[in-house]
Amino acid sequence: MVTIDVDPPAGLELTTAEWGMWQAFRNGSTLDLRTRDRAQDDPCGPHAWAPERAIRARVVALLLLNGPPAQPGRVSALKLTGALITGTLDLSGGTVEPYVELHGCRFEKQILLPECRFSTLRLVGCAIPRLEAARLSTEGDLHLPRCTVRNGIRLTDAHIGTDLLLNQLTVHQDRRGRAIAADGLCVAQDFQAELMESFGEISLRGAQIGVSLSLRGSRLRNPYGRRALNAPQLTVERTLYLTAAGVSGSPFSSGHTPPYGTAQTPTGGTRVQQFECEGGMRLDDGRFGDAVDFDQARFVMEMDQELSLRRIQTPELRFLGERPQRGRVVLSGARVVNLVDRASSWPGPGGLAMAGFAYETLIPRGHFPLSRRLEWVAAATPEYAPEPYERLAAALRASGEDSEARDVLLAKQRRRRETLPLAGKAWGYLQDCTVAYGYKPGRAAVWMVVLWAVGAVVFALHPPQPLKPQEAPHWNPALYALDLLLPVIDLGQASHWKPRGSYQWAAAALVVLGWILATTVAAGASRLLRRG
Repeated sequence: MVTIDVDPPAGLELTTAEWGMWQAFRNGSTLDLRTRDRAQDDPCGPHAWAPERAIRARVVALLLLNGPPAQPGRVSALKLTGALITGTLDLSGGTVEPYVELHGCRFEKQILLPECRFSTLRLVGCAIPRLEAARLSTEGDLHLPRCTVRNGIRLTDAHIGTDLLLNQLTVHQDRRGRAIAADGLCVAQDFQAELMESFGEISLRGAQIGVSLSLRGSRLRNPYGRRALNAPQLTVERTLYLTAAGVSGSPFSSGHTPPYGTAQTPTGGTRVQQFECEGGMRLDDGRFGDAVDFDQARFVMEMDQELSLRRIQTPELRFLGERPQRGRVVLSGARVVNLVDRASSWPGPGGLAMAGFAYETLIPRGHFPLSRRLEWVAAATPEYAPEPYERLAAALRASGEDSEARDVLLAKQRRRRETLPLAGKAWGYLQDCTVAYGYKPGRAAVWMVVLWAVGAVVFALHPPQPLKPQEAPHWNPALYALDLLLPVIDLGQASHWKPRGSYQWAAAALVVLGWILATTVAAGASRLLRRG
């Protein structure tokens, strides 16, 4: 018969708190060491905790890596509330099979979990000097809600089997200026970091999120660094939420782990906390399966910082936040299907770059007239570039707004005119005034009627002499002026009369203007037929 040792190793003298933890571990119950005084129990507060609440980190590691078996009919688990963990909790490279959940605990030193394997790890409302967990792997969740981490979190190349939960986390930067270093992170389901507050850079280079990534209501601060969020090549299978969060009551009084106590979608009468980013943000080359949502987001940047969305791909971009007062919004090379935006959300001239930005459908929220949309394009092109105008015209045409699309292309020609030499500008002004560069062919027809009437009056008052009196047709000034104006068509008048002096120049002007206007009308008509 094999005897299973359920007692601590010989020579390991346990304190009362540690012995209570040992027994609670075997039957899967919770050891609660709180005083029931909220100020005294605050793990981040200034009050010292009594030695009776202290548990050595090496005893915790012993339980997790090589603990006693569970009591018959029970499942072993480490559940602590209000404990002071002394020393460094080092589980590096270990495999932790029991369920782990610690509430309101204070860690004296850092937690080391590199290359460690867990089933589920939940640290709720704890004070932690630093969490080092590169290449951590969990079969289930990793939860760190309401924790305070003073010297950063490292989750580089970590693999989370289900959800990663950082709601209401407060995290400060490490010695390299990073609050969270999670390059290569892989989360199988949701990554929630709602109402989080970070001081330093959050790095998510090449991270992969299986469902959605939510930073609703979070405040990311790195004003003196280059970026508050650095996440190039981020992949999110569903939606990235950088939006406001509705807060419904105190999370500390609910007794539940967020998202309980946090409203996912703000409703009427709900207190709302905006998403706020103080510092730059980089999402270059990201892939987002459903949408990137900036509803009510606020960006506070310095002049050299950017909200960079270069080459992102997503079915929908919801740019509905506050207008950045400084810095730049960069959409160069981005590809989206639906652009949902608000006129008041875009920065002014010099604050927007979108060379190569491709979108198919415009879905404005609120009043966004074409004049404001043209200002939006002009803000993105301090130097003339045709592509943004052509892209806008294509989107308007696809939605059936042919008239507005022509107005956009007319605005493009007017911007182009500013880059031409003096002669080109003069010719451009003439085309604009007369036929609107051919985008308003009806105006050309009006000019033809006006010129015809003027020509008819002039030649009625001053009829030209016939070339061959005996062969000349009956004189008709209206028909003569029309024959001069209409190219190709011969009405049998122009070739039989010879104006003299200044009237010869008037006739030549009618011929030239007729060619220009007729060609413009024909080009405009063919353009309309092609679009029809």
